[in-house]
Amino acid sequence: MKIGKVSILMLCLAISLFSCKKDDDNDTVETIPQRDRDEVQVEDKTEIVAYLESHYYNSTEFEAVINPSMVDVVITKLADGETTAPDGHTLLMESPLLKLEPIVFANTNYEFYILKLNIGGGDKSPTFADEVRVNHEGFLLDDDSTIFDSAVNPVNFDLATLIPGWRKALPFFKVAESFVDGSDGIIDYMNRGVGIMFLPSGLAYFSRGSEGIDAYTPIAFKFDLVQSFENDHDNDGVPSYLEELNGDGEFTISDPDDDTVTHDDTDLDNIANYLDSDDDG
Repeated sequence: MKIGKVSILMLCLAISLFSCKKDDDNDTVETIPQRDRDEVQVEDKTEIVAYLESHYYNSTEFEAVINPSMVDVVITKLADGETTAPDGHTLLMESPLLKLEPIVFANTNYEFYILKLNIGGGDKSPTFADEVRVNHEGFLLDDDSTIFDSAVNPVNFDLATLIPGWRKALPFFKVAESFVDGSDGIIDYMNRGVGIMFLPSGLAYFSRGSEGIDAYTPIAFKFDLVQSFENDHDNDGVPSYLEELNGDGEFTISDPDDDTVTHDDTDLDNIANYLDSDDDG
């Protein structure tokens, strides 16, 4: 009887010690530090260039469309052994419509590519702080150009709340020239802005990733820009884009491994001017 009690006591003690050790181990788990933006940018550009040099689009067919949209663009990977695009097609990297745009974001010199298929016939371009109405299709730069997000009917986005690439790319385009509200309730936009942006991860989801997108993954978006609306986020009568004072086209820079750094805060109340109706105190 005593032997049984002693055995049970020793078993309980062993379980207790094992549990404490397990907790101690958990306390020492190391988190992976955020990578250097400059280093990741170099890697991302290499991946983007490789995609542009190995994929082509239906350039002749697209140019023949009277009122083109992003759905008219078809991207295809070169087959094994192919080095040039088939007749009527153009390698993305060789298209005269492909532009390399340099910008500075988060103290890093970034470069991203835009295929400017149709600039748009409207009378204005959105600012980095505006609300836009777009169709879009987001895809990865893998062999299958895997789609992770899409909207074939126009949706509204506030550029100030999207990943940086959107507010860097869309100001290069103009809204649609006109639109017709059909009897079936479908709006037909004429001469809209049509393009594809190829973004390094630093202008996309960087270290945090997103659903279907790993951290440090460059991505791309096809898009139609059809309308743009001037934002006044704090309703103080001053358009939001005029409340950005540093000239960098950014209100805040969010670092997932650090606190959000707020710029353009005139009265130093930790509220960015564009959200502060009394930003001068």
